[in-house]
Formats: sequence, C-alpha cells, structure tokens
Amino acid sequence: MPPMRRPRLALLGLLCLLAGGAFLLAGCGGGSGSTSHPNPEAEAGKSRSAPPRSAFPSAQGKSLREVSEEASHPATAVKVEPQAQVFYPGINRYPFTINEKLGSTGKAGKEVTDLEAAIYYAKVPTIKPGAKSKSGSKGMASKAQQQALEQPAIGPFPARIESLATEPAFQGKTTTEEPDVATVVYASQIDLPTEGEYRPAILIKEKDGIGWKMLPSIEMGEYAKIPRPGEKAPLIETPTAKSVGGDLAQLTTRIPPDTQNKVNYAEVLGKEPILLLFATPKFCQSRVCGSVVDVAQQAQAKYEGKANFIHMEIYNENDPSKGVRPQVRRFHLPSEPWLFAINREGVVSAAIEGAFGTELMDKTVEKVVGE
Repeated sequence: MPPMRRPRLALLGLLCLLAGGAFLLAGCGGGSGSTSHPNPEAEAGKSRSAPPRSAFPSAQGKSLREVSEEASHPATAVKVEPQAQVFYPGINRYPFTINEKLGSTGKAGKEVTDLEAAIYYAKVPTIKPGAKSKSGSKGMASKAQQQALEQPAIGPFPARIESLATEPAFQGKTTTEEPDVATVVYASQIDLPTEGEYRPAILIKEKDGIGWKMLPSIEMGEYAKIPRPGEKAPLIETPTAKSVGGDLAQLTTRIPPDTQNKVNYAEVLGKEPILLLFATPKFCQSRVCGSVVDVAQQAQAKYEGKANFIHMEIYNENDPSKGVRPQVRRFHLPSEPWLFAINREGVVSAAIEGAFGTELMDKTVEKVVGE
C-alpha cells in the first residue's frame, strides 16, 4: 500500500488561465484580496449553516469559465485545502479548510474561519483513444482538465461551516497547544452524477469582492476497496489498554492519551455498534486530526454504554518511518482522518473522510445506535 498522503494538491503542469482577470488556477501567483468576511459581525470559529444557493452566481447555461468571469478577482490570498479525495456517484460531502497564504511560498498561514464559499464543477472530457500529445499522458491529462473550463458548470454548492470545538474537558494538548490546528471545517454537499473525472472550483465572498480559485481534480473509482455504507465491515484486531500493559502511548499520540481503546474491534464486530476512527494527532498530514479525536472523545462520554469508540493510530509503533498499520491497509485508506460507523450487524452505516464536528458526530452515532 502507498504511504498515507493528504488530498492531492493541484496537478503540476496546469497553465495559469486568466479569463479577463477573473480567475487563477491554484498555485499560480499574482493578485491579492482581503480574506476578511464581508460581514464584520460574523463569529469566527462558530458553526454556521450554508448560505442559500441564490447568494451565488447561477451556473445555468454557463461554462465553468463563464462562471469564473463573474468573480472580481483571483482568490490568491488564501489557500484552500480539500480534506477528501474519495468520491462516488451521487451526493458527496466535500470538506475543505481555508487559510491565508504565506506570500509566494504557497504555504498555509492563519486559519480563516468565517467566509461564505460555494463549490462549482465541470466534468473533464474523456481523452479519445489513440489521441497523441507531444508532452505524453501528463500533457493529455492537463489539456483535458483545461478543456473542463469550457464544459457546462454545475453548482453552486454552498458550504456550511462546522466547528471542531469541544468542551474544555475533552480538549487535548495536541489541539490546544498546537497553533496550526484547525478549529472549523467547511463542507459542501456536491452531487456527482456519474463515474469519471471532475474539475471543481471554489467561489469565495471576500471583503473586497468575489474571489475564484480552481481546485484539484476529483477522480472517482480510484479507491473502490474502501468499505462503503451498506457493505460488511472488514475484520481487524485493534489493540487495547490491556493488550499493551497499560502503556497508552503505544495506542495513541494524543496528549493526554484518549480512552477510545477499551475494546478490541474484533470482539464486538457484528454484536454492538462501533465508531472506528483512523487518525494520528501527532503526525497528521492535515491540521484536523487532533480536533476530530477530541470530538470523538467527547462523543464517547456522551454515548457511554451505547456504542464502542475505537481510535486507531495510523503508523506502526507510532513511527511514520515504519509504515502504516495493517488495520489501515485492511481498510485500504489513502488518507486520514476517517470515521466508520458500524452497526450491530457488522455493516457500515456511515463513512466520513476528513474533519467533522460534534454535530455530525452526534448524528452519526445516533444513526448507528438506532439501527
């Protein structure tokens, strides 16, 4: 299995396309815009419902390029990082974080927690068999993705803001003492009609107008072995506090150690509800793992006796140089965090990739407990 990796960044080799100064592909320089929310009374770090679709330009009858031309500037002052890379035909949760961009380095800076944003997408045209390109297959892929800009745009899909905050009693030091940890995640519900590759873009309402940015491609069908809702969950063994002789540092990189290790997954699978969380607070490849482990820790206390909460670290001996654990390979996970809700029949009730807050966590627990 390949090493764990965060959701793909914009593919190399894409050209920066300026359509009347209206937009810029992710990773290209130039332009600037304020990341301040147009509503100064918006509360930073708080959950907020998605704005209505009518708050964003309609995509009806327009190409993705034409939608982009309704923006006032490229959203070059922010870095948008998708938190998921596994999608299926139908309704998909598309989580992402937004941070200020640190100059020309492209690195993520301070978190931006109170913007209004919406996702649009267009399907990438299929490369015809036998087609040739001087730059090879990568060049063909790049050309097809650029051609997606001329395809019909679908959207908007406004994003709600989900707070990752928990009550103080459930906040680990890996969250409170790490300045880069995310406090919110944005999430849109996007409808992908068929298999294939799609090119998404984001429209962001900023203080000085509407910003536009292209996002990494969505490629469906790449991770078909990951357990989906309605499928039987794989059988794995998970370590417990007892099996490691009480040395909780072997079980979790959270500080202080969480207590989501009371039972062996194999002993309760098909008998009791399970909330299985794959995440590593210390070595997370995004900024959200510590937060979601806190969220699960709070839910464990709230639903004590109703479901089994199991936190599974990612790396052997909690050392990234030693590869991912066999439990991660058994679930065929390319990224983290992942939360699987498994009912009493041993069937996956829900699978959530990326960050999630207490509201989604509680809904997921209540659903699997009620099945």
